[in-house]
Amino acid sequence: GNLADVLEVDVLTYLAAASFVAMVTGGRSSSRRKHKEVFLGENSKFKFGGRIDYKLKRQDSTKTLLIKSEQLLRIEEHDFAMRPGFGGAPIPVGIDVQVESIDSISEVNMDFTMTLYLRHYWKDERLAFPSGNNQSRTFDSRLVKKIWVPDVFFVHSKRSFIHDTTMENIMLRVYPDGKILYSVRVTVTALCSMDFSSFPLDTQNCSLELESYAYNENDLMLYWKNGNDSLRTDEIVLSQFFIEHFQASSGLAFYSSTGWYNRLFITFILRRHIFFFMLQTYFPTMLMVVLSWVSFWIDRRAVPARVSLGITTVLTMSTIITGVSASMPQVSYVKAVDIYLWTSFLFVFLSVIEYAAVNYCTTLEEMRKMKRGKIPSTFNASQAMAFDGCFHDNDIELTTFPRLAPTLTSDPLTSPTQSSDMRPTEGTRLRRQRSVRENVDLLVNNSYMIDSYSRLAFPLSYLLFNTIYWSMYS
Repeated sequence: GNLADVLEVDVLTYLAAASFVAMVTGGRSSSRRKHKEVFLGENSKFKFGGRIDYKLKRQDSTKTLLIKSEQLLRIEEHDFAMRPGFGGAPIPVGIDVQVESIDSISEVNMDFTMTLYLRHYWKDERLAFPSGNNQSRTFDSRLVKKIWVPDVFFVHSKRSFIHDTTMENIMLRVYPDGKILYSVRVTVTALCSMDFSSFPLDTQNCSLELESYAYNENDLMLYWKNGNDSLRTDEIVLSQFFIEHFQASSGLAFYSSTGWYNRLFITFILRRHIFFFMLQTYFPTMLMVVLSWVSFWIDRRAVPARVSLGITTVLTMSTIITGVSASMPQVSYVKAVDIYLWTSFLFVFLSVIEYAAVNYCTTLEEMRKMKRGKIPSTFNASQAMAFDGCFHDNDIELTTFPRLAPTLTSDPLTSPTQSSDMRPTEGTRLRRQRSVRENVDLLVNNSYMIDSYSRLAFPLSYLLFNTIYWSMYS
């Protein structure tokens, strides 16, 4: 009996110990499961939209807004690599332009730089969206890259770029019915074929041409949206030109390999301001020509004074011509300014040649008089050619060339009374004019007459030239 009691007590003790161990172990495992469920619960809430950090929430909301816009316009449902209405009638694309400024006009490069707002109008039903208040939606360049836009480019452009400060200057506005306004702010440098035959009294006709690069007239119809009112300009002031008017026009361009394309023209006429060139070119040239005439009033024996004056005016004219040519393109025809400058240079050069003729004739005249004994043998002819302030016309006798007899006589020793009694025989002229040689001898023997004639001939000739020049080019 005692053994049975002892075994019963041991069994109860073992059971009590086993239940205690099971209780402790079960509590720990349940605690672990509870903590694990709490951890997984927090992660599942973070993953499926529960409590999150504010910064993460803001990022997710921005992403959600973009997805909503793309879903609203059904961008993923269409292939925007194809134009609207592909396979059907050509899509009409309206254009209007607002010229902001003409930045520069280069005669050397024959181009101009213009900044403008280029706006496109077309309709793409694939982008239509429902709207209760019929309000449009405006986007920037990020959405433009995901839809179809016209591929308009500038014909004969050298450089062009879209402004990107502080972001790309691109606007896309979509209306509920699918109408689209696409606007860009662009600066373009384009070719302008200039004619300088009347420079600087010229008028230049330049144009900026727009055309679709890939789509010919069967796929895209380019037109001015509001006719002549499609072209608007701000108040533009240029330093060298006056803009007479802007004009919008259209036409067709043919390419042998791809066909006919619609082309739009922005034409503007530039008239050059002449006042700048009057101050820089024409007035200095006139003064140099007039200055060269001063030598006609200087003593013909003042060699250093007249030669230095002539050389100075010639070199100054060469400098003016070089400066004007450096700022002009190397064209193969004669410009109006070239005619004026080279003609003025010719007048200056002739004034130097005139003194050379006067100097030569004076030397011959004095040498002849020395041979005739009218000048003392002690006189130094070379000294007379140098201005020393002591030798003048009244120091020697310079008689005028005697007039020729009106009739010819067979005997030069015949007295005047005998010649007057003679009657002219048959074939004898009563009067004859001087020959060219006699006129040349007259000028050689009277060299001061060359300066006298030049004082009148040079100004009158230059005045006549200016009258013809300004009447032709003004």
